[in-house]
Amino acid sequence: MNNASKSQSSWFALYTRHKHEKVVARALESKGLETFLPLYSTTRRWQDRNKVISLPLFPCYVFLKGNVDRRLDILTTPGVHSIISTAGQPAAIPSDVMDAVRRTVESGARVDPHPFLKHGEMVRIKGGILAGVKGILVRKKNVLRLVVSVEMLGKAVAVEVDADLIEQLVENRRNISGVVRSEAFAH
Repeated sequence: MNNASKSQSSWFALYTRHKHEKVVARALESKGLETFLPLYSTTRRWQDRNKVISLPLFPCYVFLKGNVDRRLDILTTPGVHSIISTAGQPAAIPSDVMDAVRRTVESGARVDPHPFLKHGEMVRIKGGILAGVKGILVRKKNVLRLVVSVEMLGKAVAVEVDADLIEQLVENRRNISGVVRSEAFAH
């Protein structure tokens, strides 16, 4: 695949003005650009009522598929601050990461933003709707969660998972310091 076709099929992250993610996504779509804005539902309490609202999983970011050659169209969209770049070039997000985020959001399971994790056990879901999705296993209030990290953004998303559907990745059994982490499944 040449660079031109790779940039058309790759995903890129746009940094947006705070609380303008939905507006930016709609504006870019109206310009014929393909976007992805992963959302999660949460309940907010006001004095007189509770309301379920949808919020971005990655605040201040909208994902764009290809078309970074339309830089002027993108950057003149109200609410867009920049295209996330490395060495002055738009930084592509690996398609397997975007696929994992999309599958996680579309699974119907409870999804929440999660602090970015660099260390921890890498696991893979071995069955069900999320089969094949890889991430870091964490425990929160006696519930296992799979954290899918978008390293370039320093952001992550977590989804509840069934312990029976998790398998440890053999090739990633050592952490950064080279010590085998055996306590991951001892909880």
